[in-house]
Amino acid sequence: QVGLLRHSHKHFELPSGYYGLESILLLLAFMALGRVKSIEALRYCAPGEWGKLLGLDRIPEVRTLRNKIKHLTQTDAPTQWSADLCADWMAAEGAALFYVDGHVRVYSGDKALLPRHFVARQKLCLRASADYWVNALGGQPFFVVHQDVDPHLIQVLQGQIIPRLLEEVPNQPTPEQLAESPLLHRFTVVFDREGYSPQLLADLKQQRI
Repeated sequence: QVGLLRHSHKHFELPSGYYGLESILLLLAFMALGRVKSIEALRYCAPGEWGKLLGLDRIPEVRTLRNKIKHLTQTDAPTQWSADLCADWMAAEGAALFYVDGHVRVYSGDKALLPRHFVARQKLCLRASADYWVNALGGQPFFVVHQDVDPHLIQVLQGQIIPRLLEEVPNQPTPEQLAESPLLHRFTVVFDREGYSPQLLADLKQQRI
């Protein structure tokens, strides 16, 4: 219904085996819906019961699933696949209004020295990365921009989010239509006070956003 498998064979290919591409993608989707937060956690799930969801006798073992995912993510195919799904969702929604929201993801590893962010749920400044989600007004996600070193919302809007929306949002007015109507705009972007900047607002107005 949401097009999870629509462009999968265009971007991904798996060697011949018992578990095909559809089975792997559906299993990962069911894990997300079932709040199974890691592949390792599948060790504690009934393989036969989960297999019934896929129309198989059992789901793959953790080692097999890791190998399949490693094979699928060796290139930038996931990014391209995500972009195609995003374009489909925008077209289906007739999207013209986008809500941009930042979320902090706490980093608990020791491989990098990330900058500190204030984490509201813990009321502490902790080392973390940031994710900026671009959603429909109802909350349906279109895409996410991940920042290991967070330059903050204004820079992410200017450098990554707005250029991508200009390129991908469907049914934008033509240059002729924009020239005829000074009040016509391409689309609307909504964000919170972290993105407040008179210069940013002036730039967006100049781009008819």
